[in-house]
Amino acid sequence: MTATPARLGTRQLTLAYDDRVVVSDVDLVLPDGAVTVVVGANACGKSTLLRGMARLLAPRSGAALLDGEAIHRLPTRHVARTLGLLPQDPVAPDGVTVADLVSRGRQPHHGLFSRWTTEDDRVVAEALRLTGTTALATRAVDELSGGQRQRVWIAMALAQGTELLLLDEPTTYLDLAHQVEMLDLLHDLNAERGTTIVMVLHELNLATRYAHHLVAMKDGRVAASGPPRDVVTEELVRSVFGLESVVVPCPVTGTPMVVPVGRRTASAPERVGALR
Repeated sequence: MTATPARLGTRQLTLAYDDRVVVSDVDLVLPDGAVTVVVGANACGKSTLLRGMARLLAPRSGAALLDGEAIHRLPTRHVARTLGLLPQDPVAPDGVTVADLVSRGRQPHHGLFSRWTTEDDRVVAEALRLTGTTALATRAVDELSGGQRQRVWIAMALAQGTELLLLDEPTTYLDLAHQVEMLDLLHDLNAERGTTIVMVLHELNLATRYAHHLVAMKDGRVAASGPPRDVVTEELVRSVFGLESVVVPCPVTGTPMVVPVGRRTASAPERVGALR
């Protein structure tokens, strides 16, 4: 029996801003029903790749694929009902309340003359509850802290109710406790609803902890991809991040944990050896 093709991927995708190529000839197949995390050094093309897959940036060549079709050729409403996106720095209209902003996630499910339904109310209330923002519902978004705003934007993405969710740095502005809380939420969303999640993260140890599939980028190309245990090695960390490190199992999850080797540690090789 022929395997069902992955819903989201790329084929020889090249992305550029004017004459500056940022992503070069990328082929990816992202596993369905899994959490994929894209990692890499600053300016390696992570966010640009996500923008291309979300149809926010037209390809210079190649294609981002949704259900085997070039996403830029698909109807806008179909894409909006299938794929949700949280960009890196979303901007809310002046004075909009939290409840109103989250409600806008339901727009792709409404035709020109359709009315708001009790199901819309339920979905919005659930998105607020899941992100811990119910008490903020009547507040203006521009009055909130950065961390609160980030959770509200994620609530809007959840309210969209798509089967595919792309998030660019969803933990931005969150302290460590709220980062873990938000990533736990996304993990639960994937586990309970089967939502395919693709996100960009800077924190490599959080990426290895929450990803089923890891994509490491360097200079606009894919340096490695696969399960974190197969991808994250000391050689890869050195090549992609320019960092000497020791990779050990996380004492909590068993996933790869990257311990940086700084100048002070490097001056005491016996301590580095003890980590191995």
